[in-house]
Amino acid sequence: MCSVQSFLGVAVTLLCCCVFLQNPSESGMMIKKLKGKPFEVLAKDGYSSRVSMMDNGSMFLEALTLEDQKVFICMLVTLQGLLERHVKVVVHKDPTNLELLEQAAELEIGKLAKIGQCNAIDANPAANITWFKNNKTLSHDGEGIVIDDSVQVHAVTGLSTTSSTLRYSAGKGDADASFTCGTLDLAGQPRVSLPVTFTITYPTENVSLKVLSEGVLLEGDNVTLRCVADGNPAPTTFNFFIKGEVKNVVDSDSYTMTNINRDATGEYKCSLAEKPSLEASINLTVSYLNVDLSPSEEVVKKAGDTLVVALKVDSSGDHKVSWTKDNGLLKADQVPTFKNLTYSDAGVYEGQVTLGPLRRVVSFQLVVEGAPVITLLTKRLGEDGRHKVLTCEAEGYPKPTITWSVNGTWLEETPYINGKVSQKITVVPSANLTVYCTVSNQFSQQIQSINVSSLFEEVRMDKQDQSDNGDQTKLAIGIVAGLLLVGVIVGLAYWIYM
Repeated sequence: MCSVQSFLGVAVTLLCCCVFLQNPSESGMMIKKLKGKPFEVLAKDGYSSRVSMMDNGSMFLEALTLEDQKVFICMLVTLQGLLERHVKVVVHKDPTNLELLEQAAELEIGKLAKIGQCNAIDANPAANITWFKNNKTLSHDGEGIVIDDSVQVHAVTGLSTTSSTLRYSAGKGDADASFTCGTLDLAGQPRVSLPVTFTITYPTENVSLKVLSEGVLLEGDNVTLRCVADGNPAPTTFNFFIKGEVKNVVDSDSYTMTNINRDATGEYKCSLAEKPSLEASINLTVSYLNVDLSPSEEVVKKAGDTLVVALKVDSSGDHKVSWTKDNGLLKADQVPTFKNLTYSDAGVYEGQVTLGPLRRVVSFQLVVEGAPVITLLTKRLGEDGRHKVLTCEAEGYPKPTITWSVNGTWLEETPYINGKVSQKITVVPSANLTVYCTVSNQFSQQIQSINVSSLFEEVRMDKQDQSDNGDQTKLAIGIVAGLLLVGVIVGLAYWIYM
């Protein structure tokens, strides 16, 4: 049996030579054609205006109605006998509307509740409705998902309206879930209702206490505590336990402490006002770092004295200390100690104490003063051999002034570093002389001398040394030659004797 499907109100063509209704007596329509004669349609008023025949024997039926949904029989009488063909006509109509009604206001977790009713109106055949959650099909399981379908046929039009009711047991994960219902049209294309979401309500089971302030808590900060409950709707009345006191908060889940100090360190709690057994706690630590240095300003000491440096640190945790002198990092992280001060100890000392993001810097300047002392007095011949270079080095504070007892040519003076300074001059002595170097500052002075020989006498001595060296060379050569001669004579005598 062939099947022809079409939509309500449109025309359809049934292919055959002769066509009869399945029960002509009931429909009152018959189409016949005798050989050599035109088609003749015998039909009631319901078909007479809608039925026509084509030359090839096909029947053309206009404006399909639901009453046309039946089996037509095509019969052909030939010499060989009676030929018969059945053609089933199916009339389709998609729903005129798909609506989701009677939606729930909210869902309570764990309880089976009606999500809504989905209606597919005026369809033929009756529409099949499918439910979706987040675009995934929901299937009836009789427990957490219950789907009830019903179909009503309109008494006049004969069209069917399908109603499907979904009852669903929601969980916490359904808070943002989207529910829809849908059907498929004759072409297999989905038709889906507008999505709906629901508020999921459930009681509070857990409470947590959080600190809204970021980073390390410091003295002087403001701290906000927030009590978070996992119920929906969220509770709005809480008790905060602040250092032995109960603070009741209404229409809020937070409590703020202002200008805290180190005494705020400790345990804090919160609970539901309506259910005190649900509580949470948290420990707060207020960080602080106080540093005291002695001495903390400029300190003046004498060379050889002792200086005691004391660093006191009051902190909320383990801290780190580093020291620098004149911006140079000292090897040891310990407080500098001075048992026998020298001029090189003078400088600016800076101590840095850190505790996490906290940083404190303290410093003092050490001045070591005293009478100047000559530490080096030397002489040497210049590279060109035409002058003498004298060097005088001294240490002391304030900076020593260096003077000479001769009029020489000033060559250079080194920078004054760590209490030391040196000066060089050049002289051209024409005779042996004694040169004095004097160093002085506001405390005292010191004088040392050095003997400097005549530059010309040294030249004569050099020549004499060269002459003496020549004579000594000649003498050595003569001795060597004599020894060789004696050796030859002794050897000759021995040969003659033998």
